[in-house]
Amino acid sequence: MTEGQGMRPRAAIVGISGPVLTAEEATLFRAHRPLGAILFARNVQDSAQLSALIADLRDLLGAEAPILVDQEGGRVARLRPPYWPAFPAPATFEPLPTEACRDNAALLGLTCAELGFDVVCAPVLDLRIEGAHDIVGDRASGSEPREVVRLGRAWIEGLQEAGCIPVMKHIPGHGRALADSHLELPRVTADREALALDCAPFAALATSGSWAMTAHIVYEAIDPELPATLSATVIETVIRRAIGFKGVLVSDDLCMKALAGEPADLARQSLAAGCDLVLHCNGVLPETAALLADCPALSPLAEARLAQARGAMLAARRPLDAGVLRAARNAALATFA
Repeated sequence: MTEGQGMRPRAAIVGISGPVLTAEEATLFRAHRPLGAILFARNVQDSAQLSALIADLRDLLGAEAPILVDQEGGRVARLRPPYWPAFPAPATFEPLPTEACRDNAALLGLTCAELGFDVVCAPVLDLRIEGAHDIVGDRASGSEPREVVRLGRAWIEGLQEAGCIPVMKHIPGHGRALADSHLELPRVTADREALALDCAPFAALATSGSWAMTAHIVYEAIDPELPATLSATVIETVIRRAIGFKGVLVSDDLCMKALAGEPADLARQSLAAGCDLVLHCNGVLPETAALLADCPALSPLAEARLAQARGAMLAARRPLDAGVLRAARNAALATFA
């Protein structure tokens, strides 16, 4: 029995290099098993290839290993035409009835689930803030918490009905950032009263059964030194207490330039601060190997939170007709165009 088969998985979800699982990646994952994997455009060719890749990952990591995809619609979509339909940007649904957003999310979820994905990194619950960096922009459902809650709930319900676990992004709120955290570390200077507005959608949906993904942002009014992903103060006092989120908390990608340092060190810091899981997405084998070799095992508490999220999805899942969903969504889009 190898270590990967016989021991708890590492508290990490990792990327792979290309459209097939390489022999070197398989050897690494057997020795230091990550909890799951996240796939990107570099891993995607067509439906048959992608389904086979996901099956190979699950054969190696376990039948319930979470396989993630960023699929919001609009700018953020790993599954694209001609093999998969294009989905509208989340902001498209702002003037539409809630049912249209739920139908769209369910249709998107079906597309993902049919390929073997079970975790979809959506919805974005960040507010669209005038004057902020457009890294959020039309990925947000609105500028007011009430509207983001309305459509965020529809996203979560639709994805769960389709058999996918949602991931709310980017807790406690990325909307005020003046920089793109893929490229540099944003610092938000807003006071706690303003930040409470950003937290409101996450608080309203904290018990929905979704995972949540952290923001690589320094909130100076809360912790002037560390970004939320690495801050025990932000995670414990804001995310866990003030927002009331008790579910699976996963870091945003540790490879992003907002964070300085070796991924293995960042993983330990993030988990010590209170994240349940870390994401390492670039698929560069030496980095992934270093991270997995040092990454702590999945904690019993994180395991219980994972089970709760899966249970919420299973309780919500129901038979869906993609044709009916598509017709209803398209009718709403046409009516409100």
